[in-house]
Amino acid sequence: MELIGAIWYKSTRSAQSECLEVAHNLPGVVGVRDSKDPTGPVLTFEPNTWRVFIDYAKRR
Repeated sequence: MELIGAIWYKSTRSAQSECLEVAHNLPGVVGVRDSKDPTGPVLTFEPNTWRVFIDYAKRR
Protein backbone atom coordinates (compact mmCIF):
# COMPACT_ATOMS: atom_id res chain seq x y z
CA MET A 1 0.00 0.00 0.00
CA GLU A 2 1.37 3.39 -0.98
CA LEU A 3 1.00 5.95 1.75
CA ILE A 4 1.54 8.97 -0.47
CA GLY A 5 1.15 12.16 1.51
CA ALA A 6 1.68 10.49 4.88
CA ILE A 7 3.00 12.81 7.56
CA TRP A 8 4.94 10.77 10.09
CA TYR A 9 4.96 11.66 13.79
CA LYS A 10 7.20 10.37 16.55
CA SER A 11 6.36 10.77 20.23
CA THR A 12 8.04 13.71 21.90
CA ARG A 13 8.73 11.35 24.82
CA SER A 14 11.13 9.36 22.67
CA ALA A 15 13.59 12.29 22.46
CA GLN A 16 16.46 11.19 20.22
CA SER A 17 15.88 7.46 20.58
CA GLU A 18 14.43 5.38 17.80
CA CYS A 19 10.90 4.12 18.11
CA LEU A 20 7.68 3.96 16.17
CA GLU A 21 6.33 6.63 13.88
CA VAL A 22 2.63 7.01 13.17
CA ALA A 23 0.89 8.62 10.20
CA HIS A 24 -2.72 9.44 10.96
CA ASN A 25 -3.41 12.12 8.36
CA LEU A 26 -4.66 9.77 5.63
CA PRO A 27 -8.34 8.96 5.16
CA GLY A 28 -9.33 5.51 6.39
CA VAL A 29 -5.90 4.29 7.45
CA VAL A 30 -3.28 4.75 10.18
CA GLY A 31 0.28 3.80 9.26
CA VAL A 32 2.90 2.61 11.75
CA ARG A 33 6.59 2.16 10.94
CA ASP A 34 9.97 1.74 12.63
CA SER A 35 11.75 5.10 12.77
CA LYS A 36 15.11 3.33 12.25
CA ASP A 37 13.90 2.06 8.87
CA PRO A 38 11.66 4.73 7.30
CA THR A 39 11.73 3.04 3.89
CA GLY A 40 10.92 -0.37 5.35
CA PRO A 41 7.59 -2.07 5.89
CA VAL A 42 4.56 -0.25 7.27
CA LEU A 43 1.74 -1.74 9.29
CA THR A 44 -1.68 -0.26 8.55
CA PHE A 45 -4.75 -0.17 10.75
CA GLU A 46 -8.28 1.09 10.47
CA PRO A 47 -8.55 4.29 12.55
CA ASN A 48 -11.03 2.75 15.01
CA THR A 49 -8.79 -0.28 15.56
CA TRP A 50 -5.84 2.04 16.24
CA ARG A 51 -7.90 4.08 18.75
CA VAL A 52 -8.91 0.92 20.60
CA PHE A 53 -5.26 -0.18 20.79
CA ILE A 54 -4.10 3.24 22.05
CA ASP A 55 -6.87 3.38 24.66
CA TYR A 56 -5.89 -0.09 25.86
CA ALA A 57 -2.17 0.81 25.98
CA LYS A 58 -2.88 3.95 28.01
CA ARG A 59 -4.61 1.86 30.68
CA ARG A 60 -1.58 -0.46 31.10
